[in-house]
Amino acid sequence: MGDTEELISSLPKEIGLLSSSELCFYQNFWCTTKLLPHVISFQKHFQAQHQDIIVASVPKCGTTWLKALTFSIVNRTRYDFSTTPLLSSNPHHLVPFLEVDLFAKKDVPDLTTIRSPRLFATHMPYAALPESIKSSGASVVYICRNPFDAVVSLTHHLAAFKSDSEVQTLIEEAFEKYFNGVVGFGPFWEHVLGYWKESLEKPNKVLFLKYEDLKEDIVGEVKRIGEFIGYPFSEEEERRGVIQEIAKLCSFSNLKELEVNKSGAYLEVYPHNAFFRKGNVGDWADYISPPLKQRLENLMQEKLGGSGLSFKLS
Repeated sequence: MGDTEELISSLPKEIGLLSSSELCFYQNFWCTTKLLPHVISFQKHFQAQHQDIIVASVPKCGTTWLKALTFSIVNRTRYDFSTTPLLSSNPHHLVPFLEVDLFAKKDVPDLTTIRSPRLFATHMPYAALPESIKSSGASVVYICRNPFDAVVSLTHHLAAFKSDSEVQTLIEEAFEKYFNGVVGFGPFWEHVLGYWKESLEKPNKVLFLKYEDLKEDIVGEVKRIGEFIGYPFSEEEERRGVIQEIAKLCSFSNLKELEVNKSGAYLEVYPHNAFFRKGNVGDWADYISPPLKQRLENLMQEKLGGSGLSFKLS
């Protein structure tokens, strides 16, 4: 038995949401047993460059949207809106996951030939990121959303082939597990607080975004992202409506209707259309009872209390 296999066999284990996979508790977060060797390889071998831009997120919290926006902001002078690769490639192909994709395909992938700035993504908690990301000039753009909507989105994603009525019967169990922290890359609370605290202590290193804020003021948030990653919009670009064009290109409704996102799959496992369900804020209200909502709200306040971080639920 190799070192990694030995480590995995020694870790605490739980069954994930909807019995979808076995999870191991590693470095204070839950990770699927299957993915853990790739996570360890990523931690050990990834060498960040100062110009790298890392899109980080809790799963199902606006990752696809943020990938599309970041790619478009960085490449806006390289492509126009009729030639952008977003028209022919899903955002997950353009901003690949490190631990889920690149290090899963090869133990030590050669990433040195990728054009700078390299755009990557991760679902890893901040504390578990490779040291080279933390100590380099790499920028980390983080997105999260209120955990009520995150649960509903994740449950639908994991139950892609089940009907809405079947999902309804699973949802309360999913809420219990999610809010108790037993979910891939979770607990949610530690994940968001790790990036939140880092964004307060090192605002030049981590930009903390909320899905709900992007929905409310996409132009303002795109400006923030551009400034943070070193691609600010000029006054002339603002006058020409470039920000609005990027927001329109990357909007949920536009991405969902592109042919490339109606067929095909990411990593041959995740159908492209599974990344575009509703994209609404407050969708959770159709799924849980008022008593459960109150109990979970109390738990959320307890977990986030004193941090300065809060979420809008609708």
